[in-house]
Amino acid sequence: MKIKFIKLFLQKIFLIAIIAVCSSCGVSSKDIIYFQDEPLTSINTVSFNPETVFKPNDLLSIYVSGPDPETVRPFNLPIITSTRSSVNVQGETRMQTYIVDLDGNIEFPFLGTIKAGGLTRAQLTTYLKERISELVNDPIINVRLTNFTVTILGEVNAPGTYTVEDEKISLLEALGMAGDLTIHGKRENVFLIREENGVKRFTKFDLTSINVLNQPNFYLEQNDVIYVEPNPAKIRSASYNQNYIVIISAVGTLATIAAILTR
Repeated sequence: MKIKFIKLFLQKIFLIAIIAVCSSCGVSSKDIIYFQDEPLTSINTVSFNPETVFKPNDLLSIYVSGPDPETVRPFNLPIITSTRSSVNVQGETRMQTYIVDLDGNIEFPFLGTIKAGGLTRAQLTTYLKERISELVNDPIINVRLTNFTVTILGEVNAPGTYTVEDEKISLLEALGMAGDLTIHGKRENVFLIREENGVKRFTKFDLTSINVLNQPNFYLEQNDVIYVEPNPAKIRSASYNQNYIVIISAVGTLATIAAILTR
């Protein structure tokens, strides 16, 4: 009689443990669906600067070309890197890059100190063309920001730091590069961390609302950080799943022993 009671007791504990594990991992559709509002017939255009504004520590690639390659050659300083082996020496030529210093300046060949901070690519291109046109005919200026990166952390499938080639990216595009949110990502708690003039500023996005498309800072800037908070189910599973596994295993073993003894 006692053995049957023990067997019944262990079976109940086993069932309770399974229910507890399942309930701790439960996620409703409201936790994972984007844009749950009523569909909008139109979306207001988000006001944003379509061009990146250069800041200190930005790394700029500037290439000058023209009808006569020899006349523009002095404005394109090459960097030659070499690798040695036991057989030969191989060299690789790449173009010089210019870092924007803390005062917003770069040092450019022949022109000297140039104010680049606070300018867009179009503005800097226009300025360089005006200055270089005083020395050569019909110069063509190509300016690019080579270190436009955004960092995506937290509950995404591929967290990391990503380089943005075209210098323009939205929040949704950035999350897409990181493989989208995992099922455990808290859609209503996506944070943007941005540094402006040495001060960290935070913006919270709610991806369950279509109004996120109209939110300021929807378009990202260089060096922005996106953090996706884990939902309660993920936190609970991280805290308790290991213990649940041990408990279920132990209870299952005891239930098996009790079943053998009552045969």
